[in-house]
Amino acid sequence: MSAFYDLLETRAPDARERALLKALPRQVAHAKAKAPHYAKLFADIEPREMTSRAALARLPVTRKSNLIALQAQALPFGGLAATTPGNAARIFMSPGPIYEPEGRARDFWRLARALYAAGMRSGEVLHNSFSYHLTPAGAMLESAAQALGCAVIPGGVGQTELQCRAIADLRPSAYVGTPSFLKILLAKGKELGSDLSSLKRALVSGEAFPPPLQQEIAASGIAAFQCYATADLGLIAYESEARQGLILDESIILELVRPGTGDPVPAGEVGEVVVTVLGPDYPLIRFATGDLSALLPGPSPCGRTNLRIKGWMGRADQTTKVRGLFVHPEQLAELAKRHKEIARYRLVVSDSGGGDVMTLKIEVPVGTPPEIEGKIGATLTDLTKLRGSIEIMLPGSLPADGKVIEDARPRG
Repeated sequence: MSAFYDLLETRAPDARERALLKALPRQVAHAKAKAPHYAKLFADIEPREMTSRAALARLPVTRKSNLIALQAQALPFGGLAATTPGNAARIFMSPGPIYEPEGRARDFWRLARALYAAGMRSGEVLHNSFSYHLTPAGAMLESAAQALGCAVIPGGVGQTELQCRAIADLRPSAYVGTPSFLKILLAKGKELGSDLSSLKRALVSGEAFPPPLQQEIAASGIAAFQCYATADLGLIAYESEARQGLILDESIILELVRPGTGDPVPAGEVGEVVVTVLGPDYPLIRFATGDLSALLPGPSPCGRTNLRIKGWMGRADQTTKVRGLFVHPEQLAELAKRHKEIARYRLVVSDSGGGDVMTLKIEVPVGTPPEIEGKIGATLTDLTKLRGSIEIMLPGSLPADGKVIEDARPRG
């Protein structure tokens, strides 16, 4: 059995670059003809001229952080989709809200490649603990597993005792989900006396995977690999057995730009991840993710020849990812509108050692009834689909620096 998902992974780098740049003019022309957002954005662009990375870098970027506003102006997809809602296979609703279409192509999000690199093969049973409720992660990994020929246990999130029972009874060989939830399941299994030893591999995503957690999961006998994907773009990069950075997917063109601009940074420098995906239904071109990363020099020792990135290195804007879901400044602004008592606020995301912790610090007038904490906490959960604690601060105690989301999680 091959160590590689397909021959694309080992082609010569110059052959890959030629193929990507040959496809780029067609994709720009397709987006301009079929997606109203790009028809307007590329009005003065001649697609036939998009034959180099320098030409691509002249195109304006479309920022993920602007999707909420774009979609509010043109529901449901902001004019970025080249298909109608009725022709989609699924329509997802991520926090924001942001709506994402899934096309009908097999393995639409291209994540089977990442599963294969993590050692998963046809005929295996996978336990999928990504969310299936409105957001796309559960369906993204399920469709990839089925394209690979695997059976899927649709665990979703929560109900840890039932999930442990399913793993103990059905004996899946692999887990897909966030790394923090895998830790929770392993701890619950130990508490219950459930035999979860069938799990030998994992593909984790949706949040940071710090070295202490990597070591803890490895000590449990599970080889866990990371992948970097978004609800808009699908797979961006994935880890192989070499464990030296994340290897780019074969169907994207990646650029790293200076945050807030569309200007590529020199090789090796940290920049914002900007992706052009070569697919017909959702032809995102120069889509700025808000994530930071950097290129690694040379090919992976595993034999795959595509470019590699260091992985997630923080956020270029204040939008941040908590337990696999994005939290946007716009959501906190809406919360403040609903609760007029709030004078200033700051959402602090930290790491408890076992997962992400979200604390909303708010300034309210002295004498505000303490019941307000529960009401604001309920609104925070309603808007972000995440639970967080509320901390009342004295008026004037929060910094007046314009920051509304602070990512206090350790790096590295």
